[in-house]
Amino acid sequence: MSDYLVRAMAFDGQVRAYAVQSTNTVEEARRRQDTWATTSAALGRTLTISSMMGAMLKGEDKITVKVEGGGPVGAIVVDANANGEVRGYAKNPHVDFESNAQGKLDVSRAVGTSGTLSIVKDLGMRDHFTGQVPIVSGEISEDFTYYFANSEQVPSAVGAGVLVDTDHSILASGGFIIQMMPGADDKTTTEIEKRLSDMRPISTLVQEGKTPEQILYTVLGEENVQLLDTKPVNFQCHCSRERVEMAISSLGDEEIERMIEEDNGAEAKCHFCNEDYQFSAHDLEELKSQSTS
Repeated sequence: MSDYLVRAMAFDGQVRAYAVQSTNTVEEARRRQDTWATTSAALGRTLTISSMMGAMLKGEDKITVKVEGGGPVGAIVVDANANGEVRGYAKNPHVDFESNAQGKLDVSRAVGTSGTLSIVKDLGMRDHFTGQVPIVSGEISEDFTYYFANSEQVPSAVGAGVLVDTDHSILASGGFIIQMMPGADDKTTTEIEKRLSDMRPISTLVQEGKTPEQILYTVLGEENVQLLDTKPVNFQCHCSRERVEMAISSLGDEEIERMIEEDNGAEAKCHFCNEDYQFSAHDLEELKSQSTS
């Protein structure tokens, strides 16, 4: 099944909700980044939640999410847009530990708990909106829950899970965001909290074949949910050889000449997709001539 997310309202407009299946998207990131299990879980959760945050945007708007918890995985950086396209990387992909006391991947240890979660929204205006909160657990979902409550003042429940196979491939990945709208009553909040406390791990539900719609039914009750729309989700990087050429040209003739003399060429690798772009001395000479034309 291809990855997709669903957007919904619930409880007569008191609740805004999103759910996503992201297994293929996270597997593509894992394959490109060669992440080990614990890093895959941390990066996968961030990709999953970011894809749903992208669905909150419009048009060509986009967000950049950065998780910097001070742990060995280093910074996790994810871009997402309103079209269901998401990409991301972890600075140190080869981080893995024994399972924690709950028998789960020790994401908190990998991410760390002494740092920040920051989100930059590019809404097509001159100034970007930036929100930043302290990391509260390093488990990712709880950190985004804290972000919504404190940076955007929207009470939310955020859940994301990634199930990693013994060969490090991704068995299942998915998530949800449930947000209380102004005027939501205590009865609705209590019912949702009860359902969340009884809910099995999100990655287990995805592995069992539960769709994003069914995940929302589990969290909110099918009779309470009004589905609005669905959107494909995929790992999509926007790098290209042309963009790298433009970046090299912008360095100026002197720097390009130095690259030719010292290295007899140039190499650029995309952090997000690991695509490798090679430029020979001849290629650089052509770029130099273009920059002066």
